[in-house]
Amino acid sequence: MVLEVVEYTDPACPWAWGSEPKFRWLRGKLPGAEWRRVFGILFDDDEDPAPDPAAEAAWYAKFIDGVTEHTGAPKPPRLEWVARTSWPASLAAKAAEAQGETVADLVLSRLRETTFVHGTPADDTGRVLAAVEDVPGLDLAALHTAMLSDEVRQAVREDWRETRNPCPEVLDITAPGPHSGRAKHLEHHVRYALPTLTFTGPGGRFVVPGWRPLREYADAVRAATGVTLDCPQ
Repeated sequence: MVLEVVEYTDPACPWAWGSEPKFRWLRGKLPGAEWRRVFGILFDDDEDPAPDPAAEAAWYAKFIDGVTEHTGAPKPPRLEWVARTSWPASLAAKAAEAQGETVADLVLSRLRETTFVHGTPADDTGRVLAAVEDVPGLDLAALHTAMLSDEVRQAVREDWRETRNPCPEVLDITAPGPHSGRAKHLEHHVRYALPTLTFTGPGGRFVVPGWRPLREYADAVRAATGVTLDCPQ
């Protein structure tokens, strides 16, 4: 199958967390596709710290509650704090790709669980390494070394830039919520809403942004490749 899938995501994004089952299903149905994750950095290093971290955590916990009402994903009994930065987790997730798809998927899931199951986001190197230390097949020392490398940091910087150069299809979406996928207009940038998937094949490029039913991803695969996927009911 000639198909490139690009997944714009972040380890700390609740919509991406809720979309994991759909994306796992898709990846299983598209073994010949090139699937590339782009880590968009939801929480950047240059953002000002919250004046009241406890109030920020309480507000964000309610936001997560609202997201999980739509996605059905697990949520933490208590969110201890909001991730201070997405960089350490994104560096680890990018570095894990060198150890194979299975390990990379497990690492990303463990990193997401720190926020959405345990309520203690892995937002520094120590927490990241503790979260993934028992991932089957993971070489933890190699992961740590790669996280600190210029090569991996540059790859995530390129992800940051790519996410902030969204395609025209997502700039003026008027579809209803709860998460239409319309590009986010930030103070200094415009970026893809997370998650967003693009499917590019012989039939062209097709974009599925935000929170969408599984059939829309299958429709995009069919339009891009002519391959029909049988979606579960």
